[in-house]
Amino acid sequence: MCGIVGIVGAQNVAGQLYDGLTVLQHRGQDAAGIATADGSRLRVHKGTGLVRDVFNAQSMSVLEGRVGIAHCRYPTAGSEGLDEAQPFYVNSPYGIALAHNGNLINTDALRQEVFATDRRNINTESDSEVLLNVFAHELDKQRTLSPDAAIRAVAGVHKRVKGGYAVVSTVLGLGLVAFRDPHGIRPLVLGKREHNEGAEYMVASESAALDILGFQRVRDVMPGEALVITARGELFSEVCAGPQQHAPCIFEYVYFARPDSMIDNVSVHKARMRMGVKLGEKILRLRPDHDIDTIIPIPDTSRDAALEISNVLGVKYREGFIKNRYVGRTFIMPGQGERVKSVRRKLNPINLEFRNRVVLLVDDSIVRGTTSQQIVQMARDAGARKVYLASAAPPVRYPNIYGIDMPAADELVANGRSIEEIEKLLGVDWLIYQDLEDLEAAVREGNRELARFDSSCFNGEYVTGIEDGYFDRIQQLRSDEAKHKRRVG
Repeated sequence: MCGIVGIVGAQNVAGQLYDGLTVLQHRGQDAAGIATADGSRLRVHKGTGLVRDVFNAQSMSVLEGRVGIAHCRYPTAGSEGLDEAQPFYVNSPYGIALAHNGNLINTDALRQEVFATDRRNINTESDSEVLLNVFAHELDKQRTLSPDAAIRAVAGVHKRVKGGYAVVSTVLGLGLVAFRDPHGIRPLVLGKREHNEGAEYMVASESAALDILGFQRVRDVMPGEALVITARGELFSEVCAGPQQHAPCIFEYVYFARPDSMIDNVSVHKARMRMGVKLGEKILRLRPDHDIDTIIPIPDTSRDAALEISNVLGVKYREGFIKNRYVGRTFIMPGQGERVKSVRRKLNPINLEFRNRVVLLVDDSIVRGTTSQQIVQMARDAGARKVYLASAAPPVRYPNIYGIDMPAADELVANGRSIEEIEKLLGVDWLIYQDLEDLEAAVREGNRELARFDSSCFNGEYVTGIEDGYFDRIQQLRSDEAKHKRRVG
């Protein structure tokens, strides 16, 4: 999972791209980069670390141009070290920089195809560099540079590429090209701002990035759609992929997106509130005579759900953990060891809210379980008589293959275990998971046109289909053990 931004403005856009990235920092804390187009020249600056650490006054001063893209990286496949930081760049044809959120599932076949047939070289393990070269080859085939040619090139990409992807790119001599995978798995939203020199446009992973820069949300980019925004501010768009069922990633609503964002016309904040209502109703069905004294969220993503559970149960809501704002999101830490170490640095309990009480901890989801184990123990050490744990999402039993770092089934606490076994492993007195149908209903209530979601990490149903042996390959590439081996040499 990553954050992407693209802007066509009336003036230099580097500063706005920087601000947009800071709003999307929650989507990736591993690396960041900006590319701007100024006439016949592309300028790129990128590095590892947070946005604020990658850029300074000197690096920003050279990023001139009224067209630009930006990226903050979350480490999944082929995304470790500076070489895999985005945007990527190729000089043929024309000069193209590209940034990508998501994950391709036919990367190996594409890599061979790009080298043997397209006669292009891939220098990194990143599927984003593969995607860039596929797009560059398809654009080169058009033998002309125009909005229509770029849209036809994106159509060629859709035919060759499988997976979840949202893309922003700059093409010298044209402007900004953005597109979204045919299932709309990864989010992308279009915004517009009026300027005395004409319209300015912005695309981003989440609408919150538009808000901070004063762009009005126009709409979500449609599944399989290509947008071309010329350097003069002209907008062209076309759905250029064959018809596929729209299936946005439901984990965006559970965890990744900011609550102040709208994704596919659904308020993330409202969706999480409805998740809490559904979960509260389930608790009442299972234990109408429950003995819960206090509802405590595990900050930050679970607050909306926890507050609604409190309302449904008629039990007081309390903040029981203080979060260190200077420690990153635990789930997107690049390795399990780093995740484990960060929990104690990140959270500290308020003992008075736990002492001699039966507490219901509420989390957005439970993935690997190590964080939950530590938090449950913190609650016991703070004096709780009993510790219950409620998850606003169902058990995560299957790998995610579309850009979320859940690559290996054996790293998932719910894989192959019953609820009772997970309960014992986490050390809780009672464990309650959201039902999948309730989770999907909570999101769908915001947009009745969403007939299907990518809920593959919960139900094992992959909307793109998968080839035999795929899971073995990604486990070898993306598991925590594999990443550790590459880091230590």
